[in-house]
Amino acid sequence: MADLSALKARFIEIYGESAADIAAYHAPGRVNLIGEHTDYNGGYVFPAALTFGTTLLLRPRSDRRIGFASTNMELSKQISIDELHYDVADDWMNYPKGIVVQLAAVGAALTRGYDLLFHGEIPNGAGLSSSASIEVVTAYGLLTAENQPVDKVKIALLAQKTENQFVGVNCGIMDQFAVANGKKDHAILLMCDTLEYRHVPFAAGSCKLVIGNTNKRRGLVESAYNERRRQCEQAVGDLQRLFPELTLLGQLTLKQFQVHSGLIGDPTVRRRAQHVVEEIDRVLQAVRVLEEGDLAAFGKLMTASHVSLRDLYEVTGPELDAMVEAAWAVPGVLGSRMTGAGFGGCTVSLVQEAAVSDFIDRVGREYTEKTGLTPSFYVCDIGDGVKQEEGI
Repeated sequence: MADLSALKARFIEIYGESAADIAAYHAPGRVNLIGEHTDYNGGYVFPAALTFGTTLLLRPRSDRRIGFASTNMELSKQISIDELHYDVADDWMNYPKGIVVQLAAVGAALTRGYDLLFHGEIPNGAGLSSSASIEVVTAYGLLTAENQPVDKVKIALLAQKTENQFVGVNCGIMDQFAVANGKKDHAILLMCDTLEYRHVPFAAGSCKLVIGNTNKRRGLVESAYNERRRQCEQAVGDLQRLFPELTLLGQLTLKQFQVHSGLIGDPTVRRRAQHVVEEIDRVLQAVRVLEEGDLAAFGKLMTASHVSLRDLYEVTGPELDAMVEAAWAVPGVLGSRMTGAGFGGCTVSLVQEAAVSDFIDRVGREYTEKTGLTPSFYVCDIGDGVKQEEGI
């Protein structure tokens, strides 16, 4: 967790003293344990909030300007509430700017300006939802400061809309939902089509979740992501000849797909759809075996997920494959897979606690030998969703 006293001192250094109180809020990053590229297809996902994320300090101003600053980035500025527009030069600031614009659009326009200081602990570009964390903590903090009702599901939807309409990234709901609604030591079984969800205890026992960052910049991710979405929509279009009410692949059962997948004419599109439908089924299997306490079976499903993402959905790439394949060979690893959109970013592995040190050493060494890149590893705990911090 962030050092709030040090952040408060930095805030005052940037913005100066004021009679108004400074408040602090925290939103986590997230890791998706299983259920990849299913969210925008209306299927199940199984993410969990992490204990590290984004901390926001804010203080009201007497005018209608908003100050944006970050401990992680040099870029900072003040902008009038009435002049908030997307600007590529503003980089990370577009996320909180978009939240302010969306708050106004839903009838929660700010009544005054604020000074904001962000402190991020999530590696940028790692696929652990740094953008969703910024969006959610901004919405939660500003709604709280304005004495507006705080509904975490609505905050997640507002943050997704910011990403889609203001920033221009065509993401699903999973990231923002997990960041807003996480619960300590629980993962979230979320049906993305209906937003029905429940918290599932993640009793890891003698195991740890280890996130491996490939430190490969994800240059292809946006174009490939949009292409996969189009292919899934094409599969739905082909299947609508028999299922006219079908709007999302997640509405198909595994049996229906197995019987009728031949309706999808393009074999590449058929493989994409096969991954989605089978991955949704894997999520439900994973929750069942987890609730039965069978971590070995859960790990095997994680591994099967990666194989499908590699062979059917084709979103892994040499770096993620190198890291996961190195992990599979280490004794004490129950399962390992890519997490996030793919083409770089991170893996998540379920590792027996006694094997974690050897895992980090061996996987790191083999990964560097294969790719020339130096990875980073994080031994993770599952934390709460967005909340206000005390003691500042």
